[in-house]
Amino acid sequence: MPVFTPPPLPSDDKRWKIVNGTMRKNGFARHALIETLHTVQSSFGYLDDTAIRFVAQSLKVPLSQAYGVVTFYHYFSLKPPGKHTMTICTGTACYIKGTDKLVADAEKHLNVSAGNTTKDGQISLMTARCVGACGRAPVVLTDGQMVGQMSSEHMIEQLERWAVE
Repeated sequence: MPVFTPPPLPSDDKRWKIVNGTMRKNGFARHALIETLHTVQSSFGYLDDTAIRFVAQSLKVPLSQAYGVVTFYHYFSLKPPGKHTMTICTGTACYIKGTDKLVADAEKHLNVSAGNTTKDGQISLMTARCVGACGRAPVVLTDGQMVGQMSSEHMIEQLERWAVE
């Protein structure tokens, strides 16, 4: 049986060595697709076409399967994130406590829809199905920090602080 030679790294960026290490650790096996995509996402902040193609080719996975995984799982992003990220929980408890209003107010204030980044690249507005803090609803993650019992006023204040940085 011929020895598999993985494709060359897409660039000299040292983060590709981390990605390659994840694949090598798993023997370049197809089952390492999600783990490898997670490594790319955590290393680069998002998955671009080059990254998805490289991973698919390296793991001998059809490109359609790699894109299927990337677009199915909410964790993966095809766009670079903003400097700051506000993630609004839209789980049942948070929704009952008014996150629909939080999302609408944030979209209006930032002039972007949820899942997008402001034109200046400063703020990404995201939603999550549940962040697991239902007792503190409504919950918003501001750059990964959980803030419970969020009000529109406090959320807008945070967005304004980020906008002037």
